Amino acid sequence: MQRSMANETQKVGAIHFPFPFTPYAIQEDFMAELYRVLEAGKIGIFESPTGTGKSLSLICGALSWLRDFEQKKREEEARLLETGTGPLHDEKDESLCLSSSCEGAAGTPRPAGEPAWVTQFVQKKEERDLVDRLKRQEEEEMENLLRLSREMLETGLGAERPEQLESGEEELVLAEYESDEEKKAASGVDEDEDDLEEEHVTKIYYCSRTHSQLAQFVHEVKKSPFGKDVRLVSLGSRQNLCVNEDVKSLGSVQLINDRCVDMQRSRHEKKKVAEEEKPKRRRQEKQAACPFYNHEQMGLLRDEALADVKDIEQLLALGKEARACPYYGSRLAIPAAQLVVLPYQMLLHAATRQAAGIRLQDQVVIIDEAHNLIDTITGMHSVEVSGSQLCQAHSQLLQYMERYGKRLKAKNLMYLKQILYLLEKFVAVLGGNIKQNPNTQSLSQTGTELKTINDFLFQSQIDNINLFKVQRYCEKSMISRKLFGFTERYGAVLSSREQPKLAGFQQFLQSLQPRMTEALAAPADESQASAPRPASPLMHIEGFLAALTTANQDGRVILSRQGSLSQSTLKFLLLNPAVHFAQVVKECRAVVIAGGTMQPVSDFRQQLLACAGVEAERVVEFSCGHVIPPDNILPLVICSGISNQPLEFTFQKRELPQMMDEAGRILCNLCGVVPGGVVCFFPSYEYLRQVHAHWEKGGLLDRLATRKKIFQEPKSAHQVEQVLLAYSRCIQGCSQERGRVTGALLLSVVGGKMSEGINFSDNLGRCVVMVGMPFPNIRSPELQEKMAYLDQTLPRAPGQAPPGKALVENLCMKAVNQSIGRAIRHQKDFASIVLLDQRYARPPVLAKLPAWIRARVDVKSTFGPAIAAVQKFHQEKSASS
Repeated sequence: MQRSMANETQKVGAIHFPFPFTPYAIQEDFMAELYRVLEAGKIGIFESPTGTGKSLSLICGALSWLRDFEQKKREEEARLLETGTGPLHDEKDESLCLSSSCEGAAGTPRPAGEPAWVTQFVQKKEERDLVDRLKRQEEEEMENLLRLSREMLETGLGAERPEQLESGEEELVLAEYESDEEKKAASGVDEDEDDLEEEHVTKIYYCSRTHSQLAQFVHEVKKSPFGKDVRLVSLGSRQNLCVNEDVKSLGSVQLINDRCVDMQRSRHEKKKVAEEEKPKRRRQEKQAACPFYNHEQMGLLRDEALADVKDIEQLLALGKEARACPYYGSRLAIPAAQLVVLPYQMLLHAATRQAAGIRLQDQVVIIDEAHNLIDTITGMHSVEVSGSQLCQAHSQLLQYMERYGKRLKAKNLMYLKQILYLLEKFVAVLGGNIKQNPNTQSLSQTGTELKTINDFLFQSQIDNINLFKVQRYCEKSMISRKLFGFTERYGAVLSSREQPKLAGFQQFLQSLQPRMTEALAAPADESQASAPRPASPLMHIEGFLAALTTANQDGRVILSRQGSLSQSTLKFLLLNPAVHFAQVVKECRAVVIAGGTMQPVSDFRQQLLACAGVEAERVVEFSCGHVIPPDNILPLVICSGISNQPLEFTFQKRELPQMMDEAGRILCNLCGVVPGGVVCFFPSYEYLRQVHAHWEKGGLLDRLATRKKIFQEPKSAHQVEQVLLAYSRCIQGCSQERGRVTGALLLSVVGGKMSEGINFSDNLGRCVVMVGMPFPNIRSPELQEKMAYLDQTLPRAPGQAPPGKALVENLCMKAVNQSIGRAIRHQKDFASIVLLDQRYARPPVLAKLPAWIRARVDVKSTFGPAIAAVQKFHQEKSASS
């Protein structure tokens, strides 16, 4: 179907949807359903395969609704002005609220028939509040003791003068800590600037996973009929938006955040000192205020950002040109913006949301690329610390206290000693000794143990310490920032530079050297090696403390004891991501969760929405077919191999030589009849390694190489680009040469770099093969705990598997759907999909495939008819293309 590029207005029912060309019928259905969800204040789960124009459907559907909503609002205000009756201006939002989510506003009584766990959670919270009040009374008594302690320390230190500090070292010393003073500096907004609170217009928050996906979405908005009129602002992290080279050069996300906040705090302290005219303590000027944090210039940046649609790169260029901070300037634009584009971590993390000035009350949230939403929320709130990091932090803090202890007030010393105590106990609970080198320390007991938060605190013998106060101290005093500056200056652990000459202090450092580790332990899974490393171990440990303090009954601690203390870990695991999503669905007018592959949807309904207290009737599901003709796809389930060996790649059978041979022979046959590129997915890196070695030994790899050049997915992320480029060039070259080798075979891993975000369109992916079913490791303590939690929390539907077992199947099929979705990427694309395992033929498994694939699946009990079907399909398609 030829589509005109001129802007058109489609009328679906009574609603007009401007569109840049004649939309597909499925796009019209998508927009109409999206409009209904936003109007009725529902939660929508939208599935639209890649290549079906999902982004444009979201843009045109959502902004059409916003256009009509604002028009109705204007008409209502005009009517009220004419009649002079109705609610006052301040109440207008309430009168116009069409959302069912308004019923759940704070302060209203909890609805009858709410889930028992919600009532229990509220009761437990009230109990915890009572305990906190009792603890506060104890702490007041402790404060009195501290005052005495402080006086004694100060008089005692008078006799022994602290060592003279070097130039620039003053800023490393902790300021006097006042725990009761809640400073507003962390937000980085001047108090007088904060007074003029701008009203937030009704808006749409659009979230996606990566910076490039957001940039692509902004580009689509520009091309849309709304591109000239919509007020859009892109939000990003300081790492993406900072224009101060001194700060940006720090590299680490945590360091950039800390230095920026420190600069804002410095401005406030200078302002406060100027007001008081008599500072409590004479201190050298700390961190200079950031020259780009200029309110007038940031105001101009905000106006420019809203004037026409800009992505983050353009915002960055504008900030450099105007010498205004794009990070804070973009936040000033939030109240007036109609469309706010941001990474979904920023929206899903409550503290980040609050710091950014994002208000969700009665607003619309669209979460795109949401297939991994549950894992994302779980990952954001789960923290792992290694024995290596615990020992490093302890060593650094000891050195810091040795250097500056005589200059610190009693309260600082008390908290530093508490942190040291915590670190010592965390190492002890792993079975190690803080005073020995973690790399050479072998643990007598190995294995994994899983504990509730309370049990972990008791076993660690830290239940007598108020973690809330310690965590708040870390946050307010910025001890990890000071500690990093200290280790950076003296090369204690993290810095690779030579240590400066420091006479006696250098000798002290060297005396501690044997128990210091040279670097952080490498992650067990090299696929994570591309993630930014923490700038300092204490910063990372603070995240672990924060997780422990925000945990309720939905958190666990996993003690993983490996061969050495260095590689052993403590991990906080969040079992119920819904507790963090509940606030979003409660406050928002409507929420849309969208993706190319959302099956199995039951995960979202149960784990995310039901556990967040969302009524089933508020949830709407929409799934559209693909724009490709039905005969452009050939999905096959092959139940037995060439030698009639039943194909069942279970964990017990898949390493049998005959199973690996069968997979290799099938792949050889497929490579003989499929032109271009074949992408073959294996359940894990380890299994791919075993199969590759077996094929190499038995000569199967050489047979494969006569038909396709073989490429293998690299474990390290930085090599992915070059492997893909070589794979692509090989296929391109083979199609031109028309020799014996007809293309390339890419051996990949489910859940690896190639299974998500990579497009194998056209010749790059004419056939996708799935070897076995990629079930997660059922023996994993994390998965077992999650399964047990779901079995206890969720009701079991009649005739359905228990929620825990369903979780395992759903995780498997989500991974399959992501992998096989790599091939068909646009309207004229075609590909065959081959599922090698008889378990795929089971109806409950088939039901979890995307509808547009499920409708075409052909189950072949033997191999002969299957290979014949593949050959016929590719001959016909190659002849017609």
